[in-house]
Amino acid sequence: MIIKVCGMREPENVRDVENLGVDMIGFVFCADSERYVSMVSSNAGIIPDYAYGRQNGDEAPACGAVQKSKPHRVGVFVDDMPQNIVTRIYNYNLDYVQLHGSETAVMIDNLRRTVDPDIRPGLKIIKALSIRSEQDVKRWREYEGHADMLLFDTKGCKAGGNGEHFDWTLLDVYHGNIPFLLSGGISVDDVDSIRAIRHPMFAGVDLNSRFEVRPGLKDVALLREFIRKLE
Repeated sequence: MIIKVCGMREPENVRDVENLGVDMIGFVFCADSERYVSMVSSNAGIIPDYAYGRQNGDEAPACGAVQKSKPHRVGVFVDDMPQNIVTRIYNYNLDYVQLHGSETAVMIDNLRRTVDPDIRPGLKIIKALSIRSEQDVKRWREYEGHADMLLFDTKGCKAGGNGEHFDWTLLDVYHGNIPFLLSGGISVDDVDSIRAIRHPMFAGVDLNSRFEVRPGLKDVALLREFIRKLE
């Protein structure tokens, strides 16, 4: 099961969460968010770099040494200008782009053609859908054959990070072929319910507000407990 931890910002906190063995780390590039990552190159130390070297006191690995795999970097955007998205893909070496607004399939296709292969070969695109009703879930049809992954989140006053569940039985009306992540107020208390999900396209979970000390800073011990219980 994929574990994505979203809304991260503090370098040491990012490193600590990486060491838990999570699969994805999400960085929010929406200026309205309280978890916003400002437009600064990752080389400035705002987000840890993946390159080996002597920066931050790290030595280069010995010849032939096995390098520990790092979580995929996910940039989260809400109806942003394409040029802003492309710039952040390049500056932060993003593996995934998560589109959390009203972006269309045409926009997804255009973005992919712009960055793959010249800027970021193999870039993957996650389309988030805000869910309150069956009709919200059925919007998946717009993105079949365009998005690499869906993210079902709770429809609320904010684009994400509302800290509330939607009715998970609504997942039964999803009959698409795009794998999805489940989001929306997930906490340690939800482990048993998550393990009970049997949907064939269920790929993993997206964790955010219920694991925070404050916006942008995650409780590493609480995340560790969730991962342990999920195993």
